[in-house]
Amino acid sequence: MTKKEFVDKVIELEPRLKNSGESPSIQTIYRYLNGSRELKVEILPYFAEVLGVKEQEFFEFDIEFTSENNIKQSKEFREILNLLPYLPTKALKELKNRLQEYKKLYEKGFL
Repeated sequence: MTKKEFVDKVIELEPRLKNSGESPSIQTIYRYLNGSRELKVEILPYFAEVLGVKEQEFFEFDIEFTSENNIKQSKEFREILNLLPYLPTKALKELKNRLQEYKKLYEKGFL
């Protein structure tokens, strides 16, 4: 879902802020999303509904802060996932075995 689609869905729900009784503007919602405006807690139920999650899920997991490195790594993971369908079955099995070996080394503290 794009930011625009997300914002459009939030606006469709006609959220009301407790202090003013008014709906936040489209621009305000974009500012919530990009972090340039403090997120109002009363908007969370609307965000949760659009995302199809419970409000509590926003607080139930460890948040990994976005950094340039995380964004780059995430992009690389997506690129690899998109290429996997083209990998021959034998090579896929070899890749899986190699990744499991790296996992074991990591768990033993060698990586």
